[in-house]
Amino acid sequence: MRKPEAVRRHLPTSPFKAKAEAPRKHFALGDRVTHDAYGLGRVIGVEGDTAVLVDFGSRQERITEPYTGMFNL
Repeated sequence: MRKPEAVRRHLPTSPFKAKAEAPRKHFALGDRVTHDAYGLGRVIGVEGDTAVLVDFGSRQERITEPYTGMFNL
């Protein structure tokens, strides 16, 4: 059994730069998207900043944040 990894935090006195956070992804109604598992689709619903509903042609999927594997076209 492994111990959970400790969260590393940046110290202000460190000579190394802090790791930059990736920009948040935003999707709007009608956006064309691609997903690693589902392929090409169109956003048909947006639930605030937490989830989007995407029509992939043969099926509709609700994708939640952080939208791993999904990108705007």
